[in-house]
Amino acid sequence: MLVSMIGNGQTAYVSNQGDSSVSVINVSNNTYVTSIHVGSQPFGVSVSQDGSKVYVSNLASNSVSVINTISNTVSATITGIFQPQGISVSPDGSRVYVANGNDSSVSVINAITNTFISAIPINGFVHGVCVSPDGSKVYAASYDNYSISVINTATDSVSSTITVGSGPVAICVSPDGSKVYVSNQTSNTVSVINTASNTVSANISVGNTPRALTVSPDGSNIYVTNWSSHSVSVIDASNNTVSATIQVEANPDGISISPDGTKVYVACYGANLVIVINTATNTVTTAVGTGQNPEAFGNFISTATVGIPSLTNESTTLSIYPNPNNGTFTLHSQTPILHSQLEITDVLGRTVYTQSINNSTQSTIDISQCSNGVYFYQLTNGKETGRGKFMKE
Repeated sequence: MLVSMIGNGQTAYVSNQGDSSVSVINVSNNTYVTSIHVGSQPFGVSVSQDGSKVYVSNLASNSVSVINTISNTVSATITGIFQPQGISVSPDGSRVYVANGNDSSVSVINAITNTFISAIPINGFVHGVCVSPDGSKVYAASYDNYSISVINTATDSVSSTITVGSGPVAICVSPDGSKVYVSNQTSNTVSVINTASNTVSANISVGNTPRALTVSPDGSNIYVTNWSSHSVSVIDASNNTVSATIQVEANPDGISISPDGTKVYVACYGANLVIVINTATNTVTTAVGTGQNPEAFGNFISTATVGIPSLTNESTTLSIYPNPNNGTFTLHSQTPILHSQLEITDVLGRTVYTQSINNSTQSTIDISQCSNGVYFYQLTNGKETGRGKFMKE
């Protein structure tokens, strides 16, 4: 009998500024999984699109921690970045952009080698940063300059500057890339930018001291945390008006939405909690404990199933080792695998390896010719299927 493999589900990675840790939360059942120690005063968070890595900006240690989501451990620490604030990884996973506060710049990191590439000068104190869905632009918020700088990623230079409200902090881009939303902390507004013309099309009044914001997967709603009002404003994107205000715990800051758009997660800095909101009813459904002073500024929910899958079966267990690996690993079963087909696919669903397995308890697999990243394996005998994932690095 093949093993039944149940993934851990989409996962939230919440940076806790007060105790230099990242809390890992299982989004499928809203339970705490583990804590990962990172640099001092972790602030921004950005999960790669394939779910394999989490990048955390450490404000007080001038570094970026890279978390391997298979093992939930720090695999690299990137130094030489001054006062990192917001952070955003490109859609293809090749670059990471970091807002460098008082350094008035945006750092560009090679995400393959985990090395610093360059710093792009930006006028003012740079707080939030966000990459467009197609990866062609990066938007950076200058808090004291009341502006958004548009960076061309082909040249790593500023192509345009857009004036917004006072104290711009966070940025998110609509799924189609047509709009940019900016939270203006000291004017209590959200600016809406038309990306075709790089002009502000609306300024929406929200609660007091708006901080982070996120957009629903279909682009229909924007959710904004209001630090001083202890609330979340829900903006209807079709008419740029606030459709609901949801009271949460003390000092809501970071905010992200589940990949299916059904739940919004809010890091409440003053309560040491992550609050979960049902988007259908705009009501709080539960809360999950975190470390001290959760910040979670950025996209902190993985859109892929991450973590080592849990295995459940009455008679047998299927596993691979080592995991992570360099592309060569062993597929092992406690009982012989009979008349089965192994298929390995990449994050885009492309088949990279197949092999027939019969009457064997272990087989050596070699995909060392493939690029580093997350891969999925499926073993089937026509009646039952076992699935899992692993990291090649």
